[in-house]
Amino acid sequence: MSAPPRETVDTAPVDAALAGFFTDGTRHLVGAEHTRLWAALRDASAGGKRLRPMLFHSVYLALGGRQTDVAAQVGAALELLHTALVVHDDVIDGDTVRRGRPNVVGTFAADARGRGHDAERATHYGQSAAILAGDLALAGAVRVIALCGASPATVARMLDLVDRALHLSAAGELTDVRLSLEGDADVPSVITMEHQKTAVYSFELPLQLAAVLAGAHAEHEAALTRFARLLGIVYQIRDDLDGMFGDEAATGKSSVSDLREGKCTPLIAYARTTPAWAQIRPYLASGTADDDDAARVRLLLEECGARAFVEGLAEELTGEAREAVAHLPEAPLLDEWASAVTRGARAA
Repeated sequence: MSAPPRETVDTAPVDAALAGFFTDGTRHLVGAEHTRLWAALRDASAGGKRLRPMLFHSVYLALGGRQTDVAAQVGAALELLHTALVVHDDVIDGDTVRRGRPNVVGTFAADARGRGHDAERATHYGQSAAILAGDLALAGAVRVIALCGASPATVARMLDLVDRALHLSAAGELTDVRLSLEGDADVPSVITMEHQKTAVYSFELPLQLAAVLAGAHAEHEAALTRFARLLGIVYQIRDDLDGMFGDEAATGKSSVSDLREGKCTPLIAYARTTPAWAQIRPYLASGTADDDDAARVRLLLEECGARAFVEGLAEELTGEAREAVAHLPEAPLLDEWASAVTRGARAA
C-alpha cells in the first residue's frame, strides 16, 4: 500500500509494546529450537508498514482518545493478530517468501535442507514451524488485549470484537480455498469472501477498537464500521490487481503465484463471464505457469474488460466509503486513508 498518513501517528509506542511482548516471552523458552521459533516469529512481525496499528491509533486520537499507553498495547495486539494470520496464510498458500525474504516456512525449510533432509520433509518442518509460530502470535494478541489496562467492560467489548474478527477471517480464508478449488464463483461471492478474509480484521476491527476505547457513540461506530468494510474490500481488490499486474520489485511477491494457485479473485470471476475464459482457464492452478503465461493472462484480462471492471469497482466502493463518513469530524483523516488504499495494497 502507498504510504498512509504517517504524520498523524507515532508508531514508536507500538514498536516498544511489541518489543516488550517478545522480550517477556523469552522467559518461557525451553531450548534452542524453541528460541529459533520465537526469533522467527519476531522477525515475521517486523518489516511491515504497521497499517492496522496506524489506522487504529490515528482514528483513536481523532476521536479524542488519550490513553496512549493502552492504545500502544492495542496497536501491538493488532500487529500480532496480523502476523498470526499471514504466517498461517503462507502455509495455506504454500508460500515461502513474504516481503521479499524467506518467511517462517522458508526459513525453517531451508534449515532442514541444510541438515540434509529432502525437500518434502523440509517443507513439512517449515510448515509445522509456521503453524506453531502463528498460534503463539494469535494467543499473544488476545493476551495483550486482555492485559492492555483498559476498564474491564472495555476489555470485554474489545475481546468480543477480536473474537468476531477471528471467526469471520477463518470463514473467509476457508472460503478462499474452496473457491479456488471449485473455480465457479461469481463476483459478489468473491467480494463477500474478501470482506470476511481481509476487511474485517484489517479495517473494521481497528476502527471498532478505536471507537470502543475512545467511548464513541454507537452511531459513530456504525459509520466507521461501514467505511472500514468498504475500504477493506477496496484494499483487497487493489491487492488482487497488484498481484496480477504489479511490479514484483515493488510488491515483493511473484506475479505468477496467484495464477499458479488458481486464486479466485474478482478479476478471474469477471473473466469467467466473458468469451476470453476459454483461453484463461487452462493457465489456472496448473502449478507450472511461468512469466510468459502470466503475461498472456494479463493481456487477456485487459482485453476482456476484467481489469477495467475491477478497477472501476474499487473506485465505486471507495466513493461509497467516503460518503459513509462524510458527516463525521474525522472525515478529512479518513479521506487520507482512502486515498492511500486506492494507490495500492502490497507489503502492508
